[in-house]
Amino acid sequence: MIKRLGILTSGGDSPGMNAAIRAITRSALARGIAVTGIEDGYMGMCEGRMADLNTKSVSDIMVRGGTMLGTARYEAFKEYETRLIAIEQLKRQGVEAVVVIGGDGSYRGAKALTDMGINCIGLPGTIDNDVPSTDYTIGFDTALNTIIQNIDKLRDTSSSHHRCSVVEVMGNKCGDLALLSGLSCGAEIIITKNTGYDEDAIISQLCQFDTIRHKKHAIIVISEKITDANKLAERISRETGFSGRATVLGHIQRGGSPTAFDRVLATRMGDKAVELLANGIGGHCVGMVKNEIISMPIEEALALPQDTKKELYALHRRLV
Repeated sequence: MIKRLGILTSGGDSPGMNAAIRAITRSALARGIAVTGIEDGYMGMCEGRMADLNTKSVSDIMVRGGTMLGTARYEAFKEYETRLIAIEQLKRQGVEAVVVIGGDGSYRGAKALTDMGINCIGLPGTIDNDVPSTDYTIGFDTALNTIIQNIDKLRDTSSSHHRCSVVEVMGNKCGDLALLSGLSCGAEIIITKNTGYDEDAIISQLCQFDTIRHKKHAIIVISEKITDANKLAERISRETGFSGRATVLGHIQRGGSPTAFDRVLATRMGDKAVELLANGIGGHCVGMVKNEIISMPIEEALALPQDTKKELYALHRRLV
């Protein structure tokens, strides 16, 4: 049985990370395992910025967005020599195993540490839902609901002014935020890397909505980095009967108190991570598949194909 484990959050923050930190801490303490919080991800690990966590220090954090430990992207951790420094820092603090909360890049760091003798478990903390070994990542549901709330508000003003709102959301590697928010809000057009991008076809479709269906408004939801949302809105104004307006939601999608779903998901995953480490298992990641909390080797998880959700794209096309 390990005597002390560490927790870190890495990469982009996501609502629910604090709930995971709370669950890991309390689950470990209940098993007689001490807990160390590692600040600012792998960078803080290498710099030795760590502190003990206890029941009181994680009280009332479940309702807060972001991460109490801080997070960072740290490219230097890919280097073997950097990881050696990290391991030395962990040994100084008596940390024998680590729970890493983050995306696929964070998972790779966890796998590398495990290969060097420090058992790690990965938890999927990212709003993009782009970790293929789980149906849902921690933070996705909260971000999705934030997007939906904003699109619903845009719809009110769009219908009053005969507008087409082009709403850019996060998720350039995975279109789940665009797809599910578009379905939830009845968007006329959803654009992700899975749909491809044909601007002429979009303009033609909008003209049909205006002249044939006599729609008062239109909503386009588009994943980031596919095109310039403002330029697309300008062309819509020039070539269709709609007044195009672009809204880039940006980092507002990362914030806010996590939904009940994300709180429970993070809690279940956090407890599972501690169970795995207590049983001497490392190099695994935790996921939720068909509402069951499971784990699998990180190497296997990273090799899985991304779920393209073809049936949901087909459903949207039928309902437009």
